[in-house]
Amino acid sequence: MPADSTLTTYLKLLFMAIFWGGTFIAGRLLGSYAAPFSSAFIRFSIASVALVLICLRTSGGLPRIRKNQWLPLLLLGLSGIFSYNAFFFKGLELIEASRAAVIIANNPIIIALFAALLLGEKLTLPKLAGILLSIFGALVVITHGHPQQIIAQGIGKGELYIFGCVVSWVVYSLVGRIAMRGFSPLEAVTYSSLVGTVLLCPVALHEGLLAQLPKYSLSAWICLFYLGLCGTVLAFIWYYQGIQKIGSTRAGQFINFVPVSGVMLSVWLLGEPLTLSLLTGLILVSCGVYLTNRKAA
Repeated sequence: MPADSTLTTYLKLLFMAIFWGGTFIAGRLLGSYAAPFSSAFIRFSIASVALVLICLRTSGGLPRIRKNQWLPLLLLGLSGIFSYNAFFFKGLELIEASRAAVIIANNPIIIALFAALLLGEKLTLPKLAGILLSIFGALVVITHGHPQQIIAQGIGKGELYIFGCVVSWVVYSLVGRIAMRGFSPLEAVTYSSLVGTVLLCPVALHEGLLAQLPKYSLSAWICLFYLGLCGTVLAFIWYYQGIQKIGSTRAGQFINFVPVSGVMLSVWLLGEPLTLSLLTGLILVSCGVYLTNRKAA
């Protein structure tokens, strides 16, 4: 493989992580302008149009959906698009983008745990250590450095919503393993985006989308197009291009940069404080994700 091709791949994966980290900032900013379901509906309307156009250009269109594929695609749309984004935007109305980024960084950790419990995948000692380390890191962030207080005070609403994102993404990822059997990754994401957009539409209309639209500022539209194009379409395409070029293990390591970029961008663009508990939790979660996803020797 030419060196410049490898370098381009690494740069795309780095920007993928930055784009995904930036979704927390865009989501946090949108809380002042748009309701959660309305934000999610517009985001995935933009993404769906772009994804369909890409499918038309690259493969001439989308394959026909067979009867046994409708249920997995419906579950993909319900979990990865509908519920994930409802929890995402609602949570970011209540807690800082940096804290949300660190909590959601546990996605691969919980996926690895449930893959071991439900699918019989091997849970090695490094993976188990990574899971425990990452969960403890999330607790440090949630409790502002006092994990023991969670028994007395519980978990706040904002954190619970963001944990809803984690649960939604676990379902999406596990169901996706079934849905992917009949589709390419691009086709599966395009169909799930279309299904999720259709499901979001009536709820967004009930939320007052049509009355809110004329009130959206330029900043709100920039955030929505960023979420739809950069945080969804480009990031997804670059991630799977990376898997094709350098393999899933090396490409997957760039996921570790997502919470880092989310925290750094939150501090830089939103002026959120970089507290000791946040930094400690970020390091613990990042180490846990690395241990859980590193290739066994």
